[in-house]
Amino acid sequence: MQSKGIKRKALAAAFPHTIPILTGFGFLGMAYGIQMSVNGFPFYYPMLMAMTIFGGSLEFVCVSMLLSRFAPLETFLMALLIQARHLFYGVAMLDQYRHMGWKRFYLIFGLCDESFSINCSAEVPKGVDKGWFYFFVTLLNQSYWVCAATLGGLLGSLITFDTMGLDFVMTAMFVVIFLEQWLKEKQHLSSLIGVGASVLCLILFGKDSFLVPAMCVILCLLTLCRKPIEKAGDAL
Repeated sequence: MQSKGIKRKALAAAFPHTIPILTGFGFLGMAYGIQMSVNGFPFYYPMLMAMTIFGGSLEFVCVSMLLSRFAPLETFLMALLIQARHLFYGVAMLDQYRHMGWKRFYLIFGLCDESFSINCSAEVPKGVDKGWFYFFVTLLNQSYWVCAATLGGLLGSLITFDTMGLDFVMTAMFVVIFLEQWLKEKQHLSSLIGVGASVLCLILFGKDSFLVPAMCVILCLLTLCRKPIEKAGDAL
C-alpha cells in the first residue's frame, strides 16, 4: 500500500509537467500515424514503431525508408546519426539516473528531447520519489506518442481527401526545434555549424545524398568544438 501511495504521488506530480508534451505529441503522433496509413501500412506499424523506436524524427524518416530499396547499412547510419544527439543527453543524465535501480533501464530507453528537458530541469516536489517522478514523466510522454500514432494509423484508413504535404509536418517540427535552439544560444556556434555543414554537403553531394555526410560532419564538428560551445553558453 505504501508503495502504491509513493507511485500515485509521483504520477500526480509528473503529469502536469507533461501536459504541453501531450498537446504536441497528439498532433505530431497523429500526423505520423496518418502518413504511415496513407502509404499503405496497417495501424499496428506506427503503433509498434512508436513503442520500440520512440524517436519522432526517425520514425517520420522510416516511412520513406520502408518504401525505398533495401539498404541496411545506410539505414543504420541514418538512424544512428539522426538520434546521435541522445548521446549527449545520456551523458548529461548519468548522475541523475545512476541509483534508480531497474527503472534506469527504461529511463535510458525512453529518453527523448521532451523527457530530457523535464527531468533535467524540473524541481521534484518535496516528499516525491525522484526515481518514480522521472519514470512517470518518461512513461507518460511515450504513452502520448504511442496512442497518438495508433489513432492516426486507424483514422488514416478513413481519410478520403488528398494528404499531399502532410509529411511537411516533420520539416515544420525541425524548424521549430532549430528556432528554439537559436533563441536559447548566446553565440549561435552550434546552430551555425549545423546550417553551414548542411549547405556545404547539399552543394557537394546533391539533395538526394547530402543528409548522411552532413550529419557526420555536424557530429564531428560538434564533438571537436564541444568546449568552445560550452564556454560560450550554447547548448549541444
